[in-house]
Amino acid sequence: MPFIFANGVCLRYRLEGKLGAPVLVFSNSLGTNLSMWDPQVSALGGEFRILRYDTRGHGLSSLPPGPCTQEQLGSDVLALMDAIEIPQAHFCGLSMGGQVGIWLGANAPRRFSRLVLCDTAAHIGKPEIWNARIAAIRAGGMPAIVSGTIERWFTQKFIAHSPDAIAPVRRMILDTPPQGYIGCCEAIRDTDLTDQASRVTAPTLVISGTHDPATTPEQGRLLASLIRGARYLELDAAHLSNIEAASQFTAAVREFLSAAAPAG
Repeated sequence: MPFIFANGVCLRYRLEGKLGAPVLVFSNSLGTNLSMWDPQVSALGGEFRILRYDTRGHGLSSLPPGPCTQEQLGSDVLALMDAIEIPQAHFCGLSMGGQVGIWLGANAPRRFSRLVLCDTAAHIGKPEIWNARIAAIRAGGMPAIVSGTIERWFTQKFIAHSPDAIAPVRRMILDTPPQGYIGCCEAIRDTDLTDQASRVTAPTLVISGTHDPATTPEQGRLLASLIRGARYLELDAAHLSNIEAASQFTAAVREFLSAAAPAG
Protein backbone atom coordinates (compact mmCIF):
# COMPACT_ATOMS: atom_id res chain seq x y z
CA MET A 1 0.00 0.00 0.00
CA PRO A 2 1.52 3.35 -1.00
CA PHE A 3 2.67 6.15 1.27
CA ILE A 4 3.42 9.73 0.35
CA PHE A 5 5.04 12.59 2.22
CA ALA A 6 2.75 15.61 1.90
CA ASN A 7 2.18 18.73 4.02
CA GLY A 8 4.86 17.62 6.46
CA VAL A 9 3.27 14.24 7.20
CA CYS A 10 3.61 10.70 5.85
CA LEU A 11 0.16 9.65 4.66
CA ARG A 12 -0.95 6.15 3.78
CA TYR A 13 -3.39 6.20 0.89
CA ARG A 14 -5.08 3.92 -1.60
CA LEU A 15 -6.09 4.91 -5.13
CA GLU A 16 -8.33 2.40 -6.88
CA GLY A 17 -11.44 2.01 -8.97
CA LYS A 18 -12.19 2.90 -12.55
CA LEU A 19 -9.39 4.57 -14.48
CA GLY A 20 -10.47 7.84 -16.06
CA ALA A 21 -13.63 8.07 -13.94
CA PRO A 22 -14.52 11.03 -11.71
CA VAL A 23 -12.37 11.03 -8.55
CA LEU A 24 -14.06 10.56 -5.19
CA VAL A 25 -12.05 11.26 -2.01
CA PHE A 26 -13.13 9.52 1.22
CA SER A 27 -12.04 10.88 4.64
CA ASN A 28 -12.34 8.74 7.77
CA SER A 29 -13.80 9.43 11.18
CA LEU A 30 -11.90 9.86 14.41
CA GLY A 31 -10.57 6.50 15.64
CA THR A 32 -10.80 4.65 12.32
CA ASN A 33 -8.74 4.31 9.14
CA LEU A 34 -9.33 4.11 5.40
CA SER A 35 -10.83 0.61 5.68
CA MET A 36 -14.00 2.07 7.21
CA TRP A 37 -15.01 2.85 3.63
CA ASP A 38 -14.76 -0.75 2.37
CA PRO A 39 -18.56 -1.07 1.85
CA GLN A 40 -18.60 2.01 -0.37
CA VAL A 41 -15.42 1.20 -2.30
CA SER A 42 -16.65 -2.27 -3.23
CA ALA A 43 -19.94 -0.80 -4.47
CA LEU A 44 -18.68 2.35 -6.19
CA GLY A 45 -15.30 1.29 -7.55
CA GLY A 46 -16.75 0.56 -10.97
CA GLU A 47 -18.07 4.11 -11.31
CA PHE A 48 -15.43 6.29 -9.64
CA ARG A 49 -11.67 6.57 -9.22
CA ILE A 50 -11.53 6.37 -5.42
CA LEU A 51 -8.88 7.98 -3.23
CA ARG A 52 -8.94 7.19 0.45
CA TYR A 53 -6.29 7.79 3.08
CA ASP A 54 -5.53 7.48 6.79
CA THR A 55 -5.96 10.83 8.52
CA ARG A 56 -2.74 11.97 10.20
CA GLY A 57 -2.19 10.09 13.45
CA HIS A 58 -4.54 7.30 12.35
CA GLY A 59 -3.94 3.93 10.75
CA LEU A 60 -0.44 3.99 9.30
CA SER A 61 -0.18 7.75 8.74
CA SER A 62 2.29 9.62 10.92
CA LEU A 63 1.66 12.42 13.39
CA PRO A 64 4.24 15.21 13.48
CA PRO A 65 4.95 16.75 16.89
CA GLY A 66 2.95 19.76 17.97
CA PRO A 67 -0.76 20.61 17.93
CA CYS A 68 -3.10 19.26 15.27
CA THR A 69 -5.45 21.77 13.66
CA GLN A 70 -8.39 21.66 11.29
CA GLU A 71 -6.37 23.63 8.76
CA GLN A 72 -3.69 20.92 8.81
CA LEU A 73 -6.26 18.16 8.31
CA GLY A 74 -7.73 19.94 5.31
CA SER A 75 -4.35 20.87 3.88
CA ASP A 76 -3.29 17.21 4.07
CA VAL A 77 -6.02 16.37 1.54
CA LEU A 78 -4.96 19.14 -0.83
CA ALA A 79 -1.30 18.15 -0.58
CA LEU A 80 -2.16 14.49 -1.22
CA MET A 81 -4.23 15.42 -4.27
CA ASP A 82 -1.41 17.62 -5.56
CA ALA A 83 1.16 14.88 -5.07
CA ILE A 84 -0.78 12.36 -7.14
CA GLU A 85 -1.93 15.01 -9.62
CA ILE A 86 -5.66 15.16 -8.97
CA PRO A 87 -6.81 18.70 -9.81
CA GLN A 88 -10.45 18.23 -8.82
CA ALA A 89 -12.60 15.65 -7.07
CA HIS A 90 -15.78 14.90 -5.23
CA PHE A 91 -15.39 14.56 -1.44
CA CYS A 92 -17.14 12.38 1.14
CA GLY A 93 -16.19 12.61 4.81
CA LEU A 94 -17.77 11.32 7.99
CA SER A 95 -17.66 12.98 11.43
CA MET A 96 -14.09 14.34 11.66
CA GLY A 97 -13.84 13.72 7.92
CA GLY A 98 -17.02 15.70 7.42
CA GLN A 99 -15.49 18.68 9.18
CA VAL A 100 -12.52 18.36 6.84
CA GLY A 101 -15.01 18.55 3.99
CA ILE A 102 -16.55 21.77 5.33
CA TRP A 103 -13.10 23.32 5.60
CA LEU A 104 -12.17 22.24 2.08
CA GLY A 105 -15.43 23.51 0.64
CA ALA A 106 -14.85 26.90 2.20
CA ASN A 107 -11.12 27.21 1.55
CA ALA A 108 -10.51 25.30 -1.69
CA PRO A 109 -13.80 25.63 -3.59
CA ARG A 110 -12.29 25.07 -7.04
CA ARG A 111 -10.87 21.70 -6.05
CA PHE A 112 -14.17 20.01 -5.18
CA SER A 113 -17.18 19.48 -7.42
CA ARG A 114 -19.58 18.03 -4.85
CA LEU A 115 -19.43 17.40 -1.11
CA VAL A 116 -21.05 14.66 0.97
CA LEU A 117 -20.85 15.58 4.67
CA CYS A 118 -21.87 12.66 6.86
CA ASP A 119 -22.73 12.39 10.55
CA THR A 120 -20.95 15.64 11.26
CA ALA A 121 -21.50 19.22 12.41
CA ALA A 122 -19.85 22.60 12.20
CA HIS A 123 -19.05 22.26 15.91
CA ILE A 124 -18.96 18.85 17.60
CA GLY A 125 -19.23 18.43 21.36
CA LYS A 126 -18.35 20.60 24.32
CA PRO A 127 -14.68 21.08 25.29
CA GLU A 128 -15.16 19.26 28.59
CA ILE A 129 -16.32 16.12 26.75
CA TRP A 130 -13.17 16.06 24.62
CA ASN A 131 -10.94 16.87 27.60
CA ALA A 132 -12.44 13.99 29.58
CA ARG A 133 -11.89 11.60 26.68
CA ILE A 134 -8.30 12.76 26.26
CA ALA A 135 -7.69 12.22 29.98
CA ALA A 136 -9.18 8.71 29.78
CA ILE A 137 -6.88 7.76 26.91
CA ARG A 138 -3.83 9.17 28.65
CA ALA A 139 -4.69 7.08 31.70
CA GLY A 140 -5.77 3.84 30.04
CA GLY A 141 -4.99 3.93 26.33
CA MET A 142 -7.49 3.10 23.60
CA PRO A 143 -9.10 0.20 25.55
CA ALA A 144 -10.45 2.82 27.98
CA ILE A 145 -12.81 4.25 25.36
CA VAL A 146 -13.55 1.42 22.94
CA SER A 147 -16.81 0.16 24.49
CA GLY A 148 -18.31 3.61 24.90
CA THR A 149 -17.33 4.50 21.36
CA ILE A 150 -19.01 1.42 19.88
CA GLU A 151 -22.18 2.24 21.84
CA ARG A 152 -22.24 5.77 20.41
CA TRP A 153 -21.44 4.72 16.88
CA PHE A 154 -24.06 1.99 16.45
CA THR A 155 -27.56 1.26 17.66
CA GLN A 156 -27.98 -1.53 20.20
CA LYS A 157 -29.92 -3.55 17.62
CA PHE A 158 -27.05 -3.37 15.13
CA ILE A 159 -24.47 -4.24 17.80
CA ALA A 160 -26.50 -7.31 18.79
CA HIS A 161 -27.23 -8.57 15.30
CA SER A 162 -24.13 -7.60 13.31
CA PRO A 163 -21.06 -8.82 15.23
CA ASP A 164 -19.13 -9.37 11.98
CA ALA A 165 -19.48 -5.66 11.17
CA ILE A 166 -18.69 -4.50 14.71
CA ALA A 167 -15.51 -6.55 15.17
CA PRO A 168 -13.34 -4.76 12.56
CA VAL A 169 -14.51 -1.37 13.82
CA ARG A 170 -13.53 -2.30 17.36
CA ARG A 171 -10.14 -3.40 16.01
CA MET A 172 -9.68 -0.08 14.18
CA ILE A 173 -10.33 1.85 17.38
CA LEU A 174 -7.90 -0.26 19.41
CA ASP A 175 -5.24 0.02 16.69
CA THR A 176 -5.44 3.82 16.51
CA PRO A 177 -2.27 5.37 17.99
CA PRO A 178 -3.34 7.09 21.23
CA GLN A 179 -1.38 10.26 20.49
CA GLY A 180 -2.89 10.45 17.02
CA TYR A 181 -6.38 10.12 18.47
CA ILE A 182 -5.62 12.77 21.09
CA GLY A 183 -4.18 15.17 18.52
CA CYS A 184 -7.30 14.93 16.36
CA CYS A 185 -9.53 15.20 19.46
CA GLU A 186 -7.86 18.51 20.17
CA ALA A 187 -8.42 19.68 16.59
CA ILE A 188 -12.14 18.81 16.76
CA ARG A 189 -12.47 20.33 20.23
CA ASP A 190 -11.05 23.62 19.00
CA THR A 191 -12.99 23.73 15.72
CA ASP A 192 -16.10 25.78 14.97
CA LEU A 193 -16.81 25.92 11.25
CA THR A 194 -20.14 27.74 11.45
CA ASP A 195 -18.91 30.80 9.58
CA GLN A 196 -16.95 28.73 7.07
CA ALA A 197 -19.93 26.49 6.32
CA SER A 198 -21.83 29.51 5.06
CA ARG A 199 -19.06 30.06 2.48
CA VAL A 200 -19.40 26.61 0.92
CA THR A 201 -20.72 26.90 -2.63
CA ALA A 202 -20.33 23.36 -3.97
CA PRO A 203 -23.49 21.24 -4.25
CA THR A 204 -23.65 19.46 -0.90
CA LEU A 205 -25.45 16.47 0.59
CA VAL A 206 -25.63 16.28 4.39
CA ILE A 207 -26.35 12.82 5.82
CA SER A 208 -27.34 12.22 9.44
CA GLY A 209 -28.25 9.14 11.44
CA THR A 210 -31.61 9.29 13.18
CA HIS A 211 -30.15 7.68 16.30
CA ASP A 212 -26.78 9.46 16.34
CA PRO A 213 -25.99 10.87 19.82
CA ALA A 214 -22.63 12.31 18.74
CA THR A 215 -23.73 14.52 15.84
CA THR A 216 -27.50 14.62 16.10
CA PRO A 217 -30.00 15.04 13.27
CA GLU A 218 -30.70 18.52 14.66
CA GLN A 219 -27.03 19.39 14.10
CA GLY A 220 -27.13 17.86 10.63
CA ARG A 221 -30.17 19.92 9.66
CA LEU A 222 -28.47 23.03 11.01
CA LEU A 223 -25.38 22.32 8.93
CA ALA A 224 -27.50 21.83 5.81
CA SER A 225 -29.25 25.13 6.50
CA LEU A 226 -25.91 26.96 6.61
CA ILE A 227 -24.91 25.75 3.13
CA ARG A 228 -26.94 27.31 0.37
CA GLY A 229 -28.90 24.70 -1.57
CA ALA A 230 -27.66 21.75 0.49
CA ARG A 231 -29.73 18.58 0.54
CA TYR A 232 -30.42 16.77 3.80
CA LEU A 233 -30.92 13.02 4.23
CA GLU A 234 -31.56 11.06 7.42
CA LEU A 235 -30.86 7.33 7.68
CA ASP A 236 -32.00 4.74 10.22
CA ALA A 237 -28.61 4.45 11.91
CA ALA A 238 -26.41 5.92 14.61
CA HIS A 239 -23.03 7.61 14.00
CA LEU A 240 -21.32 5.37 11.43
CA SER A 241 -24.22 5.36 9.01
CA ASN A 242 -22.00 4.26 6.13
CA ILE A 243 -21.62 0.90 7.92
CA GLU A 244 -24.93 0.51 9.77
CA ALA A 245 -27.03 1.59 6.77
CA ALA A 246 -24.44 0.78 4.12
CA SER A 247 -26.71 0.06 1.17
CA GLN A 248 -28.89 3.14 1.70
CA PHE A 249 -25.83 5.32 2.33
CA THR A 250 -24.06 4.13 -0.80
CA ALA A 251 -27.18 4.53 -2.94
CA ALA A 252 -27.58 8.12 -1.72
CA VAL A 253 -23.96 8.97 -2.50
CA ARG A 254 -24.23 7.39 -5.95
CA GLU A 255 -27.45 9.25 -6.78
CA PHE A 256 -26.09 12.58 -5.58
CA LEU A 257 -22.79 12.35 -7.40
CA SER A 258 -24.32 10.95 -10.58
CA ALA A 259 -25.99 14.31 -11.13
CA ALA A 260 -22.59 15.99 -11.34
CA ALA A 261 -20.45 16.75 -14.34
CA PRO A 262 -17.30 14.55 -14.50
CA ALA A 263 -14.57 15.48 -12.02
CA GLY A 264 -10.99 14.35 -12.21
